[in-house]
Amino acid sequence: MAPSLEEPDPVQDVLSNPLKARPQLVAPEPEHCPGPESERAGQADSCAGCPNQAICASAPKGPDPDIPLISARLSSVRHKVLVLSGKGGVGKSTFTSLLAHALAADESRAVGVMDADVCGPSIPKMMGVEAETVHVSGAGWSPVWVSDNLAVMSIQFMLPNRDDAVIWRGPKKNGLLKQFLKDVEWGDLDFLLVDTPPGTSDEHLSVNSFLKESGIDGAVMLTTPQEVSLLDVRKEIDFCRKAGIRVLGLVENMSGFVCPKCTHESQIFRATTGGGAALAEEMGIPFLGEVPLDPRIGMACDYGESFFDHYPDSPACKALMRVVEGLSREIGIDSQLPKTGSDGMSKS
Repeated sequence: MAPSLEEPDPVQDVLSNPLKARPQLVAPEPEHCPGPESERAGQADSCAGCPNQAICASAPKGPDPDIPLISARLSSVRHKVLVLSGKGGVGKSTFTSLLAHALAADESRAVGVMDADVCGPSIPKMMGVEAETVHVSGAGWSPVWVSDNLAVMSIQFMLPNRDDAVIWRGPKKNGLLKQFLKDVEWGDLDFLLVDTPPGTSDEHLSVNSFLKESGIDGAVMLTTPQEVSLLDVRKEIDFCRKAGIRVLGLVENMSGFVCPKCTHESQIFRATTGGGAALAEEMGIPFLGEVPLDPRIGMACDYGESFFDHYPDSPACKALMRVVEGLSREIGIDSQLPKTGSDGMSKS
């Protein structure tokens, strides 16, 4: 007989109350119990003499009082976009940094990047601000500014040493993400991009819960062509649908390799089941495009430099700009991107 998992919590209850853990009772619930998670828990007449009374009375109840504070703090952020993928290693952080640079190429825009990958923060390195620290003032925490219109917040700025591991359980990670949204002085932003870790767990539930009242535009899904990546992306899309997060589109990363010398394209990770385009059609979501492999992207990230500034005519840069145009259409704004290269960036 195959082993079975413990009885899971109801999905809708987890999505509605991602941060609230059911109290650990020391005795069975008595008759006429109001319920350990109710507003009257530990205070009703039937609770008198119950061994669980103190536990139930001290359990958190009601909506999170910080949600209105988060909404007020983010009231001047016009668009909030999550970057998701159920699979690790598909290039979410790299793509987020590139997307941020692409959006910030329009100097009239202000862009923020929130690094929600608490245990693997790589955005500061890719943005060239790894050695910076967070400054605290009466107005809150100040994000680190990469340029005049591009800001970043990450736990990396708070670590005593660059290589220190962050060994935290869910509640502590959730608390930090809340601070990133409630206490950081993001200011007047056109875009706030949230780079997430792989999966559909604590960080994703928390960010969705914290941002729901202030409004999330949606999520950009990232995959690579292989079916082993598409399998996990299907789960991430299912998570978004159950959580009420709009899927703005799917991007296929590492989609072939275009030689910078001869421009010949080779399929390094060949799609065995149709890749990202087929998955987008199957799931009924927009396909935002394919971004090819380019070793210079990795070099730019390692050195903390903008790939767009150094290689504006590269196939990868043009592909990323088309992704931005598609994302802008889904959000309902004019992309207004500067054209670069001999044939321009606005072609779809």
